[in-house]
Amino acid sequence: MNSETVEVREVSPGYGFMPAKPTMPAGYKQTEAGVVPEDWNVLSLDELSDFTTSGSRGWAAYYSEHGALFIRSQNVRSGRLDFRDSRFVKPPQGAEGSRTRAKRDDVLITITGNNVGNVALVEQDFEEAYISQHVGLVRLKNPQIAQYVCRFLSPSAPGNLQIWASQSGQSKPGLTLQNLHGFIVALPPTQYEQHAISTALSEVDALLEGLDRLIAKKRDIKQATLQQLLTGQTRLPGFEEEWEVKRLGDLAEIVMGQSPSSSNYNVRGKGLPLIQGNADIADRCAMKRIFTTQITKRGQAGDILLSVRAPVGEVSKAGFDVCLGRGVCAIRFPNNFLYHYLIFLEPTWSKHSKGSTFDSVNSTDVKALDIEIPSDVSEQEAIAAVLSDLDADLEALTQRRAKTAAIKQAMMQALLSGRIRLV
Repeated sequence: MNSETVEVREVSPGYGFMPAKPTMPAGYKQTEAGVVPEDWNVLSLDELSDFTTSGSRGWAAYYSEHGALFIRSQNVRSGRLDFRDSRFVKPPQGAEGSRTRAKRDDVLITITGNNVGNVALVEQDFEEAYISQHVGLVRLKNPQIAQYVCRFLSPSAPGNLQIWASQSGQSKPGLTLQNLHGFIVALPPTQYEQHAISTALSEVDALLEGLDRLIAKKRDIKQATLQQLLTGQTRLPGFEEEWEVKRLGDLAEIVMGQSPSSSNYNVRGKGLPLIQGNADIADRCAMKRIFTTQITKRGQAGDILLSVRAPVGEVSKAGFDVCLGRGVCAIRFPNNFLYHYLIFLEPTWSKHSKGSTFDSVNSTDVKALDIEIPSDVSEQEAIAAVLSDLDADLEALTQRRAKTAAIKQAMMQALLSGRIRLV
């Protein structure tokens, strides 16, 4: 829906025009829930709900291997309930069990713990399900608006800002039932429009879930392929020569890191990026975070980077020349076989680790690492190509998911504020 705006400028004698003041788009109004269309209703959860409660302490005494589902804060995610980490209870008899029992179309909000402000909708009928003390429950007078209300209050949505604002100044994050009663929801005037908004966002959620499943499947395939190809259990067609075991120090050039003086650090891009450890790595790639003008040990573009201090053994790559801090070493090898092989060996590094303060390995440990490798360089390259193709597929899916998540966030901001109308 396109809206006309009127720009107003104030004249300041002697200084020309002052910056334009923000103006209200035609057909919109300022409310406690922000700027929304004039025909939207703005109501509190207290006005919209029949019943609001939270769980109570003492449920641990009723934990059981079987029984009723117990909904904890970690089960409440962005709009959905997640029961990958499930717990069950044999509930007490009487009012307490009835008061904290979750039903279809209830809106759940985490009120204490590490996940304060997460929101989820009960989308199915449970035989029995109860909420923990960390979860608030809102039962709406009109269950048909439950999905929309959940969307409006979810993280990244306009309504979630008030959840965070209600905790400002608190030393320990948390919400009260009074907070829940006061949260504001901006509602489109018809259930058709409410449903259209919820459906559009649900379709994007379904796409994200499908991508998550596909990414998980691709990762499983990659792990199985690593196991088969890097142990010689499966040979690529045309290769029959024996594999050999060699020490890493005999196969590759290894450059151990040495940290420069912190007085030479800068964030202005002078010198080379400093790679100290995990803080300077993202998605197996070196990042440009801190620079140093004192180059102690130099890593080259294309080098494998191996962490030698906790966590030991994690593998990444340098896409540009770097300064190697003492938390990493650089490994140079003519093809990508060794890169994939070291990733395959990541879980085994714990047996090499030592140190009372944190785990670490030294140059002797790194050089002594046994590597099982094809004697035929062509086989090394062929295996590396297969694994690199799998990595490329995973990267493409991951980027697609990130773009879809960004689209969803933009849709939430536009649809739940009425900037875009589905009518």
